[in-house]
Amino acid sequence: MNYLDSHCHINDERLLEEREAVFASAKEEGVNTIMVIGWDLESSKLAVKMAEAHEGVYAAIGFHPENLEAISEEAIQEIKELTKSPKVIAIGEIGLDYHWFKDPEDHENQKKWFIRQIDLANELDLPISIHARDCTQDMYDLLKEHPLKRGGVLHCYSGSAEMLPLFAKLGLYFGFDGPITYKNAKEPVKAVEVCPLDRILSETDSPYLPPVPHRGERNEPKYIPIIVSKIAEIKKLSIEETVGIIEENFKRLFLVKHRL
Repeated sequence: MNYLDSHCHINDERLLEEREAVFASAKEEGVNTIMVIGWDLESSKLAVKMAEAHEGVYAAIGFHPENLEAISEEAIQEIKELTKSPKVIAIGEIGLDYHWFKDPEDHENQKKWFIRQIDLANELDLPISIHARDCTQDMYDLLKEHPLKRGGVLHCYSGSAEMLPLFAKLGLYFGFDGPITYKNAKEPVKAVEVCPLDRILSETDSPYLPPVPHRGERNEPKYIPIIVSKIAEIKKLSIEETVGIIEENFKRLFLVKHRL
């Protein structure tokens, strides 16, 4: 088995102090490929540092829409400098969040910096990892107006099953997390049902969104097998088939050519 976690935050303070144990426990469960995601400049630097220190660990770097206080053109140039590391394989986590931000001025500011980071990804020939919350139509419209050169992944996909094929036509992949295991989360299961097999990725979003039966606990990459098992169940595939499909999707999107 070669499970992978394509989106987690081991650079978060809830996991940072125990990061070596977190990486070790993930490997014990067969999670051999992990992508650590930044949300601002400092967390991006930490993601790169972790990736460079561990085999099978990669980094995505950028500014999350909830963390734009310190963003500037100078900070964007620092992000660009970090991409010189071969372990940086995406720009992210970037995007839009209308759940916590209701003011139209905030929305416009988020769009401005999201577009700027899309431009950076296109300039560097990198895919992006996208945060999209309560903004499905705006996200679709923006991505249609600003095409992605190398595609990207809608992390923790929370849009409708009906919108998923439209996003897929824009070159996007879809990350699925703990919510697909929740009893009343019908829409995430529908999204998995309609998602093309060649666009599925598995992720934890650690330390957030732990899967059943670990709700209420701190999430970790070691729980990826639970999520993959649920994807396999929904898609009526064996776990082995599902693991192989997800691995190939990860390699194709992020240009990771060797098996880890």
